[in-house]
Amino acid sequence: MSTSDRILLILHIGFAIFTLGPLTAATMSTPRYIRKRNTAVVRFLNWTTRVYGLATLGIFLFGLGLAQGDFAQAWLTVSMTLFIVALVLLLIVERDQRKAVHLLELAAAEESRTAVPAAPARPDAGADEPGDGEKAGEKAAEKTGEATGGATATAAGGEIAAVERGRLAALSGVIALLWLVILVLMVWNG
Repeated sequence: MSTSDRILLILHIGFAIFTLGPLTAATMSTPRYIRKRNTAVVRFLNWTTRVYGLATLGIFLFGLGLAQGDFAQAWLTVSMTLFIVALVLLLIVERDQRKAVHLLELAAAEESRTAVPAAPARPDAGADEPGDGEKAGEKAAEKTGEATGGATATAAGGEIAAVERGRLAALSGVIALLWLVILVLMVWNG
């Protein structure tokens, strides 16, 4: 093995280690943060998927350099085909992450628009203790079911981007499995 081949191999393995790990973690944890309705984290995971997904092309390019045009071996063809399938699935994952961010933002805007402000304390109520007006406002908000973090917000949280959340969970598992199959092919035949 020549020095240039060793450099290509080091780059190929380095890109695989430093891109596939964060990429897999980002795609597999997205459904959890959609369920928690954490728009900022889902947006960051979408960005991570996009950046590391593009960086995985380095794995493919350095792998092509290592193959040196010898594509007659079946395991190389299978590995490259599986890699391309994984990249196509990553495009679908990235699209669903973007859509989930959009739906979470719409839901947050809808909640803030329909939220009932806390009822002010009535001056004629004769509040004896300081803070009674705040307690009355909290009780009014609880009665209408609009208290933040209450049962209404939790029940509505399960309905937002449910299709995207399920598809993200399934596809991220399939993509991780494809990475493992490619790894086994590389180690077994390399």
